[in-house]
Amino acid sequence: MNILTHTIFKLIFGIAILSFICMDAIGQQSPHLFSYGFFNKTRVHYLLYLPVDYEKSNQSWPLMLFLHGAGERGTNLDLVKKHGPPMLVENGQQFPFIILSPQCAEDHIWSSRSLIKLIRYAMKTYHVNKGRIYVTGISMGGHGTWELACKHPDYFAAIAPVCGYGNPSKTVHLKKVPVWVFHGARDDVVPVIKSEVMVNALKKEGGQVRFTIYPDAGHDAWTDTYNNPELYKWLLEQYK
Repeated sequence: MNILTHTIFKLIFGIAILSFICMDAIGQQSPHLFSYGFFNKTRVHYLLYLPVDYEKSNQSWPLMLFLHGAGERGTNLDLVKKHGPPMLVENGQQFPFIILSPQCAEDHIWSSRSLIKLIRYAMKTYHVNKGRIYVTGISMGGHGTWELACKHPDYFAAIAPVCGYGNPSKTVHLKKVPVWVFHGARDDVVPVIKSEVMVNALKKEGGQVRFTIYPDAGHDAWTDTYNNPELYKWLLEQYK
């Protein structure tokens, strides 16, 4: 096999694999692997959801990155389906977003470096509307949401951290990014003050921030948040 034939074969094979991947994820979730690096490869396992009409047109779609909490770390992707949009998709709910739900390795926290590489990969691989990229997450994933958006604010049209925490000195980078924060008033895992200090710092920077406190909720602020259609409506109203 000469070089030209080999190159053509690889191209056709790659297109076939990509088509299979896309069809596999339409209207449901499917497991995927993203890796980067030459020697010590970093591997990111993730769930991919594609809207039911994904293949019916050449339109681009909003992208939602969902970051789970500490309890869903590991190597079993089914754990990621425990809460949030992945759970809702698993129960049959449809969304007008491409949804990426990566899994954080055991005993690690979210790496902004890995997450932004995953987003860049998704932008090249799927029909992503680059002006409508959103990130949301719960607890440790709420922290990951704050951190990722503070480091790469130009990528995001909006963010929605849930019962999260962050560094208020970094909110200066988010003053042009719409933010909707959620927390339970009775949270004894990540106290609501953790979100309050982020919201107050962002307000001082002139940021666009909404803050929802559930007066009777503990750490589980995510059930009411992700069951609320207004969240998804608000996200879709934000674009770059």
